[in-house]
Amino acid sequence: MQQKSAIVIGAGIVGLASARALAQKGFSVKVFDRYPQAVGASVRNFGMVWPVGQPAGTLYNRAMRSRAIWKSVAADANIWHQETGSLHLAYNKEEWQVLQELENIFKKEKRNVSLLDKNKIAEQYEQVNPENLLGGLYSADEMLVDPREAIAALPEYLQGKYAVEFYWNKCVSYIADQTVYIGNEEEHEADIIFVCSGADFETLYPEEFAKLPITKCKLQMLRTAAMPERYRIKTAICGGLSLLHYSSFKAAPSLPALQKKMAEEMKEYLELGIHVMAAQNGKGEITIGDSHEYGLYLDPFDRASTNKMILDYLKTFLKINSNAIAETWHGIYPKLTNGDTEIFFSPDPGVYILNGVGGAGMTLSFGLAEEMVEQAMMVTA
Repeated sequence: MQQKSAIVIGAGIVGLASARALAQKGFSVKVFDRYPQAVGASVRNFGMVWPVGQPAGTLYNRAMRSRAIWKSVAADANIWHQETGSLHLAYNKEEWQVLQELENIFKKEKRNVSLLDKNKIAEQYEQVNPENLLGGLYSADEMLVDPREAIAALPEYLQGKYAVEFYWNKCVSYIADQTVYIGNEEEHEADIIFVCSGADFETLYPEEFAKLPITKCKLQMLRTAAMPERYRIKTAICGGLSLLHYSSFKAAPSLPALQKKMAEEMKEYLELGIHVMAAQNGKGEITIGDSHEYGLYLDPFDRASTNKMILDYLKTFLKINSNAIAETWHGIYPKLTNGDTEIFFSPDPGVYILNGVGGAGMTLSFGLAEEMVEQAMMVTA
């Protein structure tokens, strides 16, 4: 039998994960991207593989599957990765109450978590600010990659392991009859086509996207220069604002009390969607962020005041010098407004759109792609 063919449009993490899943199912795979390399949200994030933020059930299981794939792929491709876990810190009684409740809930869900008192944290994590610290919740599930290095290395890995072909600087104009058209110059036919175009949902199938409850999110982030060798965070770390951001934390009964306190005391932070985290890569650089602003049109200019707010809050839980900041940037990703966690539908026979994973692309994409490729194969079989 002739080998079945597949085309993936978009070489961000969702597209790369889809290419891997299709290749593992025996497809010959081509990936098209309009740029010479991935430049979107997939390289503009922390590089956190973050199961702790996913609620129990499908999403947590998907995150853990993605983590296992990341670990295997990173080892095979010689991509830097570190199983750091994560540490959520409490500096007031409301935050500490939420963390205590979450420890109990997460342990019942068989997650590998533990509460640490302030003395234990001071002993293990010397860069944590001890002033007013009450304690923290440690989760062992989280892993770090450097998104810039990892996303740049994955195409070569997929090409070598699965013979996936990559076509860079190729902007797909439209799709018809299971054929991808690149201007008037090229046509590529495939048995199955995955459109993984991220925040660029105006180019292909704009009418379909216009029907969806989807918007875009702009986030501002920063990165330090390489820190001195002795300066290691040792884990992915965040403060109390992050407890309001991730859906898994909604299980804590006292979270509304913390939300009320934050709304009264940190209104400007909540209006800008700021919650603050930090992750240190293999070179010693620390990625810091982030803010969240929503809309189909987003200001192309970054605000220094937002970055200052992020850094000011960071200093409440991490010993760090603002002079170490070497880079700032923003990223944009699509986000569903109805609470759904992904888009997966077929606008034409043999064509599937996979998008809308929000800010959890690094955490969920590998597992999600395996599931959606299975679904697509059942339809096209």
